[in-house]
Amino acid sequence: MLETFEQTQLFRFDQMAVQVKEKVDPAEADVDRYVGLEHIDPESLKIRRWGETSEVESSKILFKSGDIIFGKRRAYQRKLCVADFDGICSAHAMVLRPKTDVVLEDFLPFFMQSEIFMNRAVKISVGGLSPTINWRDLAKEEFALPPLQEQRRIVQLLSAAERYQNALYDLSERGTSSRDSLVDHRMRGATLGATTYHERVGRYFNGWNLVPLGELLTAAQYGLSESLHGKGQYPILRMMNLEDGKATADDLKYLDLSDSDFETYRLVSGDVLFNRTNSYELVGRTGVYDLPGDFVFASYLIRLKTDIDRLSPEYLSAFLRAPIGRRQVMSFATRGVSQANINASNLKRVLVPLPPIGYQKEVVELLTVADSSRRWAIARLQVARELAGQVVYGSLAR
Repeated sequence: MLETFEQTQLFRFDQMAVQVKEKVDPAEADVDRYVGLEHIDPESLKIRRWGETSEVESSKILFKSGDIIFGKRRAYQRKLCVADFDGICSAHAMVLRPKTDVVLEDFLPFFMQSEIFMNRAVKISVGGLSPTINWRDLAKEEFALPPLQEQRRIVQLLSAAERYQNALYDLSERGTSSRDSLVDHRMRGATLGATTYHERVGRYFNGWNLVPLGELLTAAQYGLSESLHGKGQYPILRMMNLEDGKATADDLKYLDLSDSDFETYRLVSGDVLFNRTNSYELVGRTGVYDLPGDFVFASYLIRLKTDIDRLSPEYLSAFLRAPIGRRQVMSFATRGVSQANINASNLKRVLVPLPPIGYQKEVVELLTVADSSRRWAIARLQVARELAGQVVYGSLAR
């Protein structure tokens, strides 16, 4: 039995919520909207995107307005939302309804966003590449909840915080959309003069050569496929270590290597890392390596080394993330049961309208400036989320 705190009471999760299991054939569903995991924004309860039921075929789970949709696959992505319409959702999600004699309908989503719940969800997930939560395991997990009166007080605070977070998120998304449009426009050289058209690229400045990416690289190398550990000789970057066009040192794993293997896989500043295998919505993430220390890279990444006299690493990373490059990359993605893959051979076929190095640097500088307001919004959004999390944690630690 877990320790309880003053003013809290322990409940099994199946005392807090019921799992909705009503499956339906999309063609027979009396709803129009489909919510897949790709439509759910991490750490946001609001649904901002959806697909149409006509776009999906296999059976899905029916949900009602007010239901919680929780991504049970890869819980570390923290995909959790509250439906404000009726629809169907991916079978990779759980649909949950609060048991209101124990937990308020508006409190449960905030609780499930907390570190207390999310850490437990990740811990009980099973599987390697796509860890998944089983309801029977989650159902028996015990959590401490405050009394309903205290839950009401917390909901008032967190609802205001959620509105503020949504405003910041929308500001961030507008910044991202404006940035992507601006950068894509510049990468096409649309203001430089007459343009020409290619079926894979679209329109671009006819003064630039259209060059296959493979001709602009000096190397395209797959990473290491070895057992990883919490401690070891060298830190290894994995697919979750790519964020906003940069390599990050978050949640590191380690391994031991011979000197020769280390030299083969050692990352050098300016290397571009490309995520070749992931879920369909995340495959193709890209980041430039510029971290202090000695790092190597894992098998689901491809290391790209550019001919720096012709192609800037930062420009390449931005190009592969911009619409002009992203559309080409995704055209080569092959789908599996739960994963998509883009191999190095196909990646080399991506066509780059190649501007001079000086122009590339100008675009990278423009991208840096355009990102500043977005980073401002994201930083404040993160602070708001942390404060909200502290409110929930404080209510459970009394």
